[in-house]
Amino acid sequence: MTTLMIDAGPSAPEALVTRTGGVPLAPAGTEWPCCASCEGPMQFLAQVVLDDAGEGGGDGRRGVLALFACQNDPGMCDEWDPNSGGNRALLFPLDALEPLPQPKGVEEASLALGAVRAVVLERASEDDYDVAREAWAARSEHTESSVLGQLGGRPAWIQGDETPSCPSCARTMPFVVQLEEGPDDMNFGGAGSAYAFACEPCGRALFLWQC
Repeated sequence: MTTLMIDAGPSAPEALVTRTGGVPLAPAGTEWPCCASCEGPMQFLAQVVLDDAGEGGGDGRRGVLALFACQNDPGMCDEWDPNSGGNRALLFPLDALEPLPQPKGVEEASLALGAVRAVVLERASEDDYDVAREAWAARSEHTESSVLGQLGGRPAWIQGDETPSCPSCARTMPFVVQLEEGPDDMNFGGAGSAYAFACEPCGRALFLWQC
C-alpha cells in the first residue's frame, strides 16, 4: 500500500494542513532558519501534518514537520545533505502554532514557493511508489507531475539508501515523506526527489534529496 500525495490545487497559505508552499506554522518565538554556509534565510518548501501518515494511533496529536532548503545560491551550500546545514527539517507540536514571522529586509519571493498547493491523499494498492505513481496517472488520465510525493511507506531512492540515524538516540529514523519537484519547481537538483525522516520521541527530523 502506498499513500500518494495528489495535487489538490490552491490552499490557504496559513492552513494547518499538509501542503507545499505558503507560510510555515510554528510555535511562538521560533526563528526563521538560516543556512549554515551562506547565513541567508532558507526557502520554505512544505508542511506535513504527521497524523496524515495514518500511523501512531491517528489521534491528531503527532505534530507538524516543516521543511526548508537554501536557495540563495543553489548548489553551493550542500542543500541536498542532511547534516551540512544547507537545509532544515523542524518538528513542532500541534499546540499553539502561528505563522512564522519572516526575516526583516528579505523579499518574500525568496522565502516561499510561487504557489500554495494542498494535497489529497490517495491510497494505492501498489507497494512500490514509482509503480503506484505511474498506475495512478494511467487510471486518472493525469500526468505523473500531479503526484507531489508520498506519505510514509518506503522511500523510492534514486541513488541508493541514505536513511539517516537520529542525532540524539542514534536509532534509524522513520521515513515520513517523499517530495517531487512538482509544478512549482522545488529545486532538488533537476528531476530529483526529497526525503524527510523524523524521530518523534527525540523531536528531531532530517531532510535530504537525490537526483
